[in-house]
Amino acid sequence: MKDILREERFNFISDSDKEFVIAFDNEMTRLGYHFGGNIGSGYCWGKYMVIYTKMGVKSKKVYARIYIREKSIVLRLYFSKIDAHHEFIKNAPDYIKDVFVNDYGNCTSCHNDQNGVCRFRKTYKIDNQLIEKCNGRTFEFYSPSIDKLSDYIELFSEFYSRKKK
Repeated sequence: MKDILREERFNFISDSDKEFVIAFDNEMTRLGYHFGGNIGSGYCWGKYMVIYTKMGVKSKKVYARIYIREKSIVLRLYFSKIDAHHEFIKNAPDYIKDVFVNDYGNCTSCHNDQNGVCRFRKTYKIDNQLIEKCNGRTFEFYSPSIDKLSDYIELFSEFYSRKKK
């Protein structure tokens, strides 16, 4: 990752954002996930995008992305079965918990449903509050920093730990 970020096309990324991307990549590699050695187009999410999948499996399920934008980066984590982790979330630092409970990404009932169930809706409860988020806009951490990295990794591990609980 460090060598790729030295390419001229990434000169616009701040040193602190590069430091985060490199450290996050190291942690994801340690956990068994990788970006395949390629930073691709960000399409509508930013100038570039780093996509993390699980090492050694054919499935291309996405577990995390880093959107590289002109002035910042965004860390996006992909989670399901939120209710099973509600205790962890409600006890997490505010900058983690807020992503799950704030208004950003709230479902506006786009009616993309089948028999009353939208396949893009994430529905869960935190502190006995029903929350419905649109899966296209969930679990995004804006301006992630190296000092919060351990909390992001702890959150990721809470959902994808290989250990049985």
